[in-house]
Amino acid sequence: MNTTFRFSSSFVPSKFLERNNRRLAPEFVGLLMEVKAGDKAPDFTLPSQMGDAVKLSEFLGRKNIVLYFYPKDESIGCTKEACAFRDSYEVFTTLGAQVLGVSSQSVESHKSFASHYGLPFILLSDEGGKVRQLYGVPSTFGIIPGRVTYIIDKQGIVRHVFNSQSHPELHIEEAIKVLKEIEEEQCRKESSLEKQK
Repeated sequence: MNTTFRFSSSFVPSKFLERNNRRLAPEFVGLLMEVKAGDKAPDFTLPSQMGDAVKLSEFLGRKNIVLYFYPKDESIGCTKEACAFRDSYEVFTTLGAQVLGVSSQSVESHKSFASHYGLPFILLSDEGGKVRQLYGVPSTFGIIPGRVTYIIDKQGIVRHVFNSQSHPELHIEEAIKVLKEIEEEQCRKESSLEKQK
């Protein structure tokens, strides 16, 4: 399945890294976005472990999104991270969040990985790493694909970015903390609106 992209005219890349041009797919030469907190999350469509096309924007207006990029299925760190997301999945659903894991392995690899560990959330196949490049996810030592989590609110705004290759389980703690802050913020807004009536 081909990867397709939908660019929003309101999204302005926060950084240009010309020195990395040689590493980019041809369509991204000269432009590498480093998505930061406060940016509008770039939209994309990727196949899930079940083979269906999943579009980021389909969740907007309904759910907050935990978009986490990880290096590789079945590796030690990535297994710890995925299982920690699995073990806290009820917390994420209670907080109204959709968890999306992204790596460059195939749909078949993701399906096997999800089945092996009973992962209840969506894994997306980013073969070729185009979405990783789209978000400007840095690599570790220029070799290992980065481990970065983006918390995106219902309006499609990136609220928090957490980058840690060596502490995969901290990604879950950070995500839950930020989602609770977003929920509290929403409750305060609703309370304020009620008082104005």
